[in-house]
Amino acid sequence: MLTLTENASTVVKTLAARGGTSDEGGLRISSAAPESREYAVEVAPRPAEADTVVEADGARVFLEPTAALALDDKILDAEVSGEGNVRFSLADQTAL
Repeated sequence: MLTLTENASTVVKTLAARGGTSDEGGLRISSAAPESREYAVEVAPRPAEADTVVEADGARVFLEPTAALALDDKILDAEVSGEGNVRFSLADQTAL
């Protein structure tokens, strides 16, 4: 299952709070195809019915089924630039 670094958890919580979501809100990741390496990311007020929910340190990430399959063995990290831009990255869980 996808895991989150401490940085990613902090960024996800911040984005969800800025997005005005309730305690049920979080970041939703979706993908058009399992073999795709491109993902759409959006703040969502709650998970969709078929989403897998990953929780870490109070952060909630919703994975649509295709993304859940593709990201099952990954670690999500995040960094924020000096200008406030967020960059997410993925690594294999076996790499760490």
